[in-house]
Parts: sequence; structure tokens; C-alpha cells
Amino acid sequence: MIQASRAIAAISLAGLWVTVTAAPLWAQSPEKLRDLKDEEIAKITEAMPAKAAVEPQKPRKMLVFWRCEGYFHTVIPVVNEALKIMGEKTGAFEVTLTNDYAVFTPETLAQFDGLCLNNTTTLKLDPNRTPEACQALMDFVKGGKGLIATHAAADCFYKTRTSPYDWPEAQEMIGNKFGGHPWTAGMTVAVKIDQPDNPLVAPFGGKGFKIKDEIYRTEPPLYSRDKQLVLMSLDMSDPNTRNVRGFKDADMDTGITWIRNWGQGRVFYCSLGHNDEVFMTAPILEHYLRGIQFALGDLQVPMKPKEQ
Repeated sequence: MIQASRAIAAISLAGLWVTVTAAPLWAQSPEKLRDLKDEEIAKITEAMPAKAAVEPQKPRKMLVFWRCEGYFHTVIPVVNEALKIMGEKTGAFEVTLTNDYAVFTPETLAQFDGLCLNNTTTLKLDPNRTPEACQALMDFVKGGKGLIATHAAADCFYKTRTSPYDWPEAQEMIGNKFGGHPWTAGMTVAVKIDQPDNPLVAPFGGKGFKIKDEIYRTEPPLYSRDKQLVLMSLDMSDPNTRNVRGFKDADMDTGITWIRNWGQGRVFYCSLGHNDEVFMTAPILEHYLRGIQFALGDLQVPMKPKEQ
């Protein structure tokens, strides 16, 4: 049975139950991120895995980019701190934090093994407006490096009412774009494990779980099981998960976590992570650690679906 942080989680026979507080309806991007409270850092540290899933092949460096041009997720400083603690405690990687577009050059990116888009929204990256930056990022991943995308990283690279920036290839790389979240931050949803033998979902012991978090809708053609290996998805056999306002037929397959190759590189996306307490929960942190180590090239995992 999965063991989660006692301060914030309880385990039921059905799986993992996490109690959290919903985030505010809207948040403005601050000039400076808030400092976490000591008790928040303690909860993250307590829930963090003690060691890496596998020994890194070499010292790894991960660039964490957290800029927002649209909605600012207040979880961002929590994720930044969790990733720093994860790298330091497990020895799996070293973290550099930034929100500066200037990092998108071949010379800067070459210093890193992976790039994490931490809840980035509506980034000003577009092949027609910022061709050099886009080419550098795309070459970075296709050339053999890793992309880790958390939650709102799917809310990027497409035109909005307030932004003309559009980058279809980056949308395709991530495997989804924001189309709403019928499952809001205050809801408890059921998650099923689609590939129980894959090492990235080993922390859940092959069992589905329930978690309170905001879940993004996933829609074709960007989202497709023919193009990415879906490791976890919403369990629509659960009435509370199925019965939401605005439910569409396509929502019957709502991916949570998936992986894919992109050129010679690797992409790991996880929708979990709107609420702070998600990053204070042991199985979720272990799942992220394994996903990051996959993206960095250290954890080898099956890339083809296992027939059920």
C-alpha cells in the first residue's frame, strides 16, 4: 500500500486520498516569488524520496523555467522548491531557476540535460517572432535532451485573445494544449494506472488513487495514444469524476501523465500540480522524480504500450 506524508495525506483501500486547499480563482504574476514557510519546506522534505530511482550516468543539470505571461499559478514557488530539494536530497540532478527568455540560446541550453517548464503560461515564443529562441529550444530537445512539463505548461504556444504568439510544433511536442479544466482545483478525482508495469508509475503500486487537484482536458489531435504513451488517466468509472459540468465525449480519455520521444530527446508531461499539497505527497514526488530521470536520460523505460 502506498505511504504518503501523514501531515497531508491519508490512504484508503481504494488508493491515495489527498486533502488540499483550492487555489484562488485568479492570480497576477508577481515581480518576485514568495518565500515558502518553514513548515511547507518541512512537508516537502519529509515526503521527498531519499534517493534517486537510478544512479545518474553523470552529474545532471536541469533548467527550471517558470515565466508566465497569462495566468500565474501560485504553486510555482512550491514546485521550484520541491525540485531543488529533490535534486539535493536524491543526488539525481542540480537545479537552476530562471524566468528569463535569454536562456533560450544554444550556448546556454547546452549547459543543461533537461528543461522543466514549471506551470508556464502563454509564453512569448513563436517561430515567426522569436525564431532563434524557438530553434534553440527545439534543437535542444530533438538533439537528445529532456523536456519536463508540469500542469500549466500545456497552456502555452497557441494564440489567445491577448497573445498572438503561436507555435504548433511546440504544442505537438508537449502533446496537448489548454482547452479547459472541468475538474477544478477543489474537486477530488479518480486516477487509473494505464501502464502498471512502467517504472514511472511504480510509486503507486499498480493501484489507482484519488486526489484533489485541477485536471486539464486533453483533446485530439494533439493528444493521442498513437503519439504518446499514456501512463495515467482519469478513471471515468468513478461517478464524481465522470459527472462534471460541460463533460464531452472526448473527455472519456483524459490523460494525466504521458511520455514520448521527440527526435533523439524525451518528453515527460504530468497534469498533476495545481495545488500546493500535490508537491508534499510522497508517491507524486516519486513519480515526478522518475519522470525527470527518464527525461534526463538516466531511467530507461518501455516506450510502447503494454497490451491490457
